[in-house]
Amino acid sequence: MGFWSTRTVAGRLGVAGFMRDTAPSATRASATTQSARTVVPLVDVARTDEVAETPNEENAPDAETMTDGSVPLPPPELPASAAPPGARFVAAVSMITVSWLVMIVVLVMATVRIQRWEVAPGEAMPVSPRLSFEMAEGKESDPPQRYPSGNSIRFVTAFGGQLSALDAVLGWLDPHVQVDTFEEHFGERTPASSRQLGFQSMFGAKQVAEYVAMKRLGLEASFTDGAVVVNELVCGNQPAPESACRVLEVGDTLVQFDGKDTPTLDDLSAHMKGRTVGEKVELTVVPHGKEPDDSSARESRTVVLMESPDEPGRAIIGFIPADTRTVDLPFEVVISTADIGGPSAGLAFTLGLLDDLTEGNLMGKGRVAATGTMSTDEEVGAIGALRQKAVAVRDAGVTLFLVPAGQSTEEISAARAAAGPGVRIVPVATLRQALEALVANGGDPLPAP
Repeated sequence: MGFWSTRTVAGRLGVAGFMRDTAPSATRASATTQSARTVVPLVDVARTDEVAETPNEENAPDAETMTDGSVPLPPPELPASAAPPGARFVAAVSMITVSWLVMIVVLVMATVRIQRWEVAPGEAMPVSPRLSFEMAEGKESDPPQRYPSGNSIRFVTAFGGQLSALDAVLGWLDPHVQVDTFEEHFGERTPASSRQLGFQSMFGAKQVAEYVAMKRLGLEASFTDGAVVVNELVCGNQPAPESACRVLEVGDTLVQFDGKDTPTLDDLSAHMKGRTVGEKVELTVVPHGKEPDDSSARESRTVVLMESPDEPGRAIIGFIPADTRTVDLPFEVVISTADIGGPSAGLAFTLGLLDDLTEGNLMGKGRVAATGTMSTDEEVGAIGALRQKAVAVRDAGVTLFLVPAGQSTEEISAARAAAGPGVRIVPVATLRQALEALVANGGDPLPAP
């Protein structure tokens, strides 16, 4: 699935400031004059009036300064269209109020989470920097020599977090973002169980990738079975109250079946032989988040066996187990994925390990990305959010994108349209086909083991 943490809306918001122009505008004043009149400055008029209050000979105004025809300038006329100061103040206050209201609405929409989740383009990230090889505990083999090419295969993610109201609006406007309801996004699972499923799937994908890559290189590799962990529940249209769908939770570890220990899936399968549909069994489980070896954490659950939807008449408990196998290698391989979940990076991890442990450049020219699950028999499986991942590889400058051949025709067509002409999308069904596509891209052939 390749989902990880949701986006922030910090890069989407802009705040507009409002200003009122305070530059003075010029007003026109006209004076009507006659030939016998002289225009006198206001300051001279004031002086003349002051002198007139004390009419004596000594302070008598000069005849050239004060004449019968002298008149003051008329007051400047306001333009007919100019609004009174009070109206301009009201308009400015209204604009500022509206701008603050818009800002508050946007901020509230950006912070309030709603019942909508996204499937959005994520990132295309190189595999090689996430690989490390160490000496395994109890083993004498040294870590293998690495041959980093500088052109590592990239695995691709998609975002899948809960949205704010603003994110949801922007998502609906974005043709490459899928906005889901709770049921569309999680189905019968809870957000916590879905997250657990993603992490468990990523763990399994890394283990299988290590196994397949080392086998291809002729190195020793084997699996050790792990505990029986609920990965997904099988629910019919109307699950019974005591069905596994109602009684168990994703992440639960089954440690006993009718009082008999079930350390591995093979042990559980052996205890299920001869059971019938509708039979009640007692399961001892350890809830997710608690240590399976902690006896105090064990809980008893009564489950009614259901009929297999694929094999009529065969009784099943009603869950799909997680792949908890761990690979046993001559050395320790670490693939750092932090909080990224899902099995879709299996093909990319396998190719990344093969490239890092062999000389030459396996990828060829340009940037290469891959998505798809990987099985122990080297088959590539279908994944989700292909269109969103196509946008991510386009944005990362990828030129060749290997995708599962098991995707529908519509999904591959939509991915090609989203990626654009700069990205060549090649469907592959097996690891062998993926390696052939890389050779056609100018990559070095994988050396014989």
